[in-house]
Amino acid sequence: MSSFKPRPYQQQIIRHIITHPRCALFVPMGMGKTGSTLAALETLLTVDDDLRRVLVLAPLRVAVSTWPDEVHKWGFEMTVAAICGTPAQRRKALASGAVICTANYEQLPWLVDQLGEDWPFDVVVADESTRLKSFRLNGGGGSRARALSRVAWSRVKRIIELTGTPAPNGYLDLWGQMWFLDRGDRLGRTFGRYRDTYFRARRCGASAFAVQYDLLPWAESKIQGLIRDLCMSLNTADYFPVDAPIVCPVRVDLPAAARRAYEQVEQAAFLELESGEVVDAVNAAARSVKCLQIASGAVYFEPEDRPGTTAWETLHNAKIEALESIVEEAAGAPVLVAYHWQADLARLKKAFPQGRELDKDPETIRAWNRGEIPILFAHPASAGHGLNLQDGGQILAFFSLWWDLEHYQQIVERIGPVRQAQSGHPRPVYLYHILARDTLDEVVMRRIQSKRQVQDLLLEACDARKKGRALAALADESGGD
Repeated sequence: MSSFKPRPYQQQIIRHIITHPRCALFVPMGMGKTGSTLAALETLLTVDDDLRRVLVLAPLRVAVSTWPDEVHKWGFEMTVAAICGTPAQRRKALASGAVICTANYEQLPWLVDQLGEDWPFDVVVADESTRLKSFRLNGGGGSRARALSRVAWSRVKRIIELTGTPAPNGYLDLWGQMWFLDRGDRLGRTFGRYRDTYFRARRCGASAFAVQYDLLPWAESKIQGLIRDLCMSLNTADYFPVDAPIVCPVRVDLPAAARRAYEQVEQAAFLELESGEVVDAVNAAARSVKCLQIASGAVYFEPEDRPGTTAWETLHNAKIEALESIVEEAAGAPVLVAYHWQADLARLKKAFPQGRELDKDPETIRAWNRGEIPILFAHPASAGHGLNLQDGGQILAFFSLWWDLEHYQQIVERIGPVRQAQSGHPRPVYLYHILARDTLDEVVMRRIQSKRQVQDLLLEACDARKKGRALAALADESGGD
């Protein structure tokens, strides 16, 4: 029996999914749309014998981690497998017979070709459904949406679309998503008819082909009225107080090689703690540096040919991939990203070339507050007292974490609820903590949440890890019973 206890608004989501075979949920981040969807699926699979298997389409990290984690977190009695990785790994996941299969959108053409007439999925969940916005009947648009269109009406009985922002770049984005729900009944049989009905073309450059389509003055309310029966929209501010941030932990798994490196470094650090030589917070925190660096993805070292200097190497990109998902879910809304090490900043700049560093130039802050910077990288120590960043956005993602409570609180306050209210922005603030699972990242979060002393938390973590190793050894000796 699932332990998922839906809030009242989540009960609305569940009812909407159950009563609408094809529907969309425009639900902002942090409101639990994944858990709500799983609860609805569990009910549907129980009461409808015609529904046997579910395909969840999502960005890669979300497909591999978020959906399986949510199934296990709430104890839903549905098996789950991720159709990701090599072709052999994908075929193995398909053959597993799992009730819920998750896949990233990039796998759709392969999946449709691989399964052919043996397509087994009665329900498709399109998480981040804006990935379908490019679909066109004339064969235009993306290959992934075209692949889904081959089975959407012939093989699939139910489609559930999930997104926080269905039209991040304007209402033109809606037609492709709606086609999978009603085949054009509400917004027009073709994209061209939809565009010509609700938009006006305007030249925006010297070229005759440089055309922008502006929504006609009456069109927004008309479109909303047409799709209202299938599309359920929720506003965070209606259900959550905007005087406190909405905290969204995002957990990632270290790849095998990085996990081995982490465990070696952690064991050495814990041995130093156990020696009793570390007695103050500064020294205790110093022992954790390499652990937290590995958790973030890059570690510093001293090159043999350049003694006295430091360099760094990348160990994994798990947090980069997590941040990509956060940025995608933000759907065009600006994101403030907190980092700790310069190696983090270098990797972030490479992964997100559209981002900018918060530097000493006052014009950078002005550009952020004007909405001209989609991603702003800021070190908490440089975003302290006096900086006003609240006009530029409401989303803060912590890429890497450190023990300093004051720095953490200061950067949160830069876009926090008080400043949002003072500036006339009645909107929620979202805090994403990207945490490497089963690492000191989680201990730092306990420090932030409880304000306990660093050395106490580290010694506690040391003791817990030691007990875990002892239990594992005991299990090995007893044959795993």
